[in-house]
Amino acid sequence: MNKVLNKWFRKTHRWLAVPTALLIPMAVVIRFSGNPSWQAFLKSFEMAQSLLMLILAITGAYLFLLPYLTKWQREKTRSA
Repeated sequence: MNKVLNKWFRKTHRWLAVPTALLIPMAVVIRFSGNPSWQAFLKSFEMAQSLLMLILAITGAYLFLLPYLTKWQREKTRSA
């Protein structure tokens, strides 16, 4: 199950990185454009952008710690 979980974390992280990478520059351009109708449009995307960033932070932290966790588990099973 651990390999399946790792696979899905990687896939989720990759697929969420693309829309997040597109939303951030788009939000910056809209914010500095000064157009009031676009500003209202941006308000609807701020929650989605924040949620994507949170999920990316969680999956990224897991993927960053994964080699250390596997090394710790490997050493734990060797000593047992």
